[in-house]
Amino acid sequence: MTEKKKARKSSSIDEELIRELADLLSETGLTEIEIERKDLRVRVARGAGGVAPVQSVAATGAAQVPSSSGNDNALASHPGTVISPMVGTVYRSPEPGAAPFVEVGASISEGQTVMIVEAMKTMNHIPSPRSGTVTEILVEDGQPVEFGEPLVVIE
Repeated sequence: MTEKKKARKSSSIDEELIRELADLLSETGLTEIEIERKDLRVRVARGAGGVAPVQSVAATGAAQVPSSSGNDNALASHPGTVISPMVGTVYRSPEPGAAPFVEVGASISEGQTVMIVEAMKTMNHIPSPRSGTVTEILVEDGQPVEFGEPLVVIE
């Protein structure tokens, strides 16, 4: 057995498992996946630039999970808020370098595309549910979004 294989075998990190999880993220379009086995917990998350570093903690350690702000909940219930219908990556323009679909202060009509959410390599146009003026844009270009996350507020 080579020295590299011996070192890998003695390591507490299962590189093959991590590679399988990273491949699963790519295949399914998920933004993160986490598994827990006995005294090992592995979380693999993908950001806008690809697969992110892996966090591994013992089961006795507590992982820090960011809490969503109460402001997101208030915005999600606002009648003019456009929410993400799926998990994916949001794009504010039709292609890199192009002008955004909408800007703060822009007047838009019902059905007009406000953003694109890419999910599983499919570009999904997000239409405005109503006519009005864009008062807030709540996401950045290339940002991962979750189902139900507020994207834009239209008054």
